[in-house]
Amino acid sequence: MRDVEEPITVDSFEVFFKEAEPRLHDALSACLGGELGREATADALAYGWENWERVESMDNPIGFLYVVGRNQARKVRRTRRVGIPLVEVSRLPWIEPGLPGALSGLPERQRVVVTLVYGFEWTLAEVAELLGVKKTTVQNHAERGLSRLRSNLGVGV
Repeated sequence: MRDVEEPITVDSFEVFFKEAEPRLHDALSACLGGELGREATADALAYGWENWERVESMDNPIGFLYVVGRNQARKVRRTRRVGIPLVEVSRLPWIEPGLPGALSGLPERQRVVVTLVYGFEWTLAEVAELLGVKKTTVQNHAERGLSRLRSNLGVGV
């Protein structure tokens, strides 16, 4: 948090941007798919810049901007389904080809948690902070999401 007397500087937003941009991109891409996730990240960061004085003083500015980006993208998403890119089997043989479709079929919260925890290697605490929930809630979503993925892919435990 910045001191009331301290003026807003471009430097403070740049420091925030360097930390927030990759995390927001990961989270919004997990939620919305790659293309819409990129757009939502840009929209959220633009909002953050325009409202930096307010955003900077928040306890969880990255979590707040995640919600801003997700909510702004919902208007666009009504006409598009979440797009997880298909896997080209010849280029990446270590990825299950059915995974993108199975991920797209998960409820939003499970897809976000599974992608961030297992795809981007975020900790449960980091995801909980972003989403504004308890760590045990994230763990439950991760377990349920993995169970549903295994079932949809026909993979045993």
